[in-house]
Amino acid sequence: MTAERLDYDPVMPTTPWRALLIVALVALLHAACFAAYQRPEWDASWDDQVGYQRLGHVLATTGEFTRSPELQPFVPETIRTPGYPILVAGVYLVAGEHHASVAVVQALIFALLTLVVFALGSRLASQRVALAGAFFTALFPAIPYYGALVLTEVWCTFLVTLGMWTAVCAVQDRRTSQYVLTGILFGLATLTRPTFALFPVALVGCIAVAALWQGEWRRVWPWAWTLAAFAVALSPWLAYNVRHVHRLTISPAGGIGRATWEASWQGTWPGRVQADLTRLVDAHVDDDDASLDAQVASFAAANGMAAEPMRAYVHQWRDIRRIWNTPTDPRERALARIAADEAYWTAGLENIEQDRVGHVLRRITVGTFVLWAAEIPIRYSRINGVSPTIIYGMWAVQAGVMALALTGIVFVAHRRGLVVAAPLVALIAYITLLHVPMLAEARYSLPAKPVVLLLAAIALAELLHRFLPQTGDYLP
Repeated sequence: MTAERLDYDPVMPTTPWRALLIVALVALLHAACFAAYQRPEWDASWDDQVGYQRLGHVLATTGEFTRSPELQPFVPETIRTPGYPILVAGVYLVAGEHHASVAVVQALIFALLTLVVFALGSRLASQRVALAGAFFTALFPAIPYYGALVLTEVWCTFLVTLGMWTAVCAVQDRRTSQYVLTGILFGLATLTRPTFALFPVALVGCIAVAALWQGEWRRVWPWAWTLAAFAVALSPWLAYNVRHVHRLTISPAGGIGRATWEASWQGTWPGRVQADLTRLVDAHVDDDDASLDAQVASFAAANGMAAEPMRAYVHQWRDIRRIWNTPTDPRERALARIAADEAYWTAGLENIEQDRVGHVLRRITVGTFVLWAAEIPIRYSRINGVSPTIIYGMWAVQAGVMALALTGIVFVAHRRGLVVAAPLVALIAYITLLHVPMLAEARYSLPAKPVVLLLAAIALAELLHRFLPQTGDYLP
């Protein structure tokens, strides 16, 4: 037993299964409430669901990863990766092609997620603190909010949290199986959300820096197992893209082009204004330039804002959208999505070039805040009707949780050592450095939120111990 695996909790030496069952039941009840809340708009909002449902259907019925199995030659999928559609297909095969079936399975995954948080917390702190982290996760509304939809968020969050647990286990126990399992889990997470494609490199790099800082270079080499397992997990999908798209890529049409373009505009107007402007151009996408410009001018005047930037935005949005909407042949349309991402990249760079300083300031301020503290778990059609005071209150709570989480990392490093804290630092730093320069949405940080909530619980426990010693040392 290494120094990092000392007695975790002398007060609760055995696993508190009854308490964990209560936490899991709370998670299931929370998921059921959001499923009922979201049900009226299951098919009316979040267009991304359509692609996953179609791919899941085709996989379940034909075993092929395409949206158009009836067409020849084969039409490859260029937008979505297969990690989540495979889960959806499995649900369809077992429980039928119903939205409710997916919601039920994702509710069960949410309940299992709370148990993973407890397991991770027991490695980092006492079981009492781990239980608090699991309970915070069960009460965090953004996870069941997305769990009621056919979207990747809950599945990816589960895989990432499980991968963080195996990574911490590998740091502490140094077993080959743990290194390998970490690589496989982050490979599956990448096949679900391609944004995690470079995370294993960041994870191993962060651990290596911490180990070398402490003069423990031998702890670095076994992580080669993680990188090798990660590469093996991705290899079938990479081979698929080489064969059908002739590119060695994770996501042929899901590159950084659109994210860069979206980031070049994010923060230019309040979120509600930009959302309404996007709906305006979507509703008038077939209008001529004069008619569209007149609509934009009226919109700008109604909001008391300059019309020229809005005209530039809607014209870029419409022109690039036409690149993939114009082709009628499915194969040509799939390839057009790749061309559209390249057009997004060019337009985004041109926008940034016009206001470099402003862009950087918006990314550091608006981008960081939106990424980590701007989740609004309210039905899509109702968000604009919610009082700003309520939304600001939600944001304030999330900002406070994030501040506690960063404090918790410091406490973990102090109590457990830099190498144990390194995976936690890697996760938060990676998501921040990846998304803040490009488009930042609150849901992009969701895979890290169970870890954030656990770290917040650790910080609260440590602060209670320091200022109220009679509460006991929750971080033995």
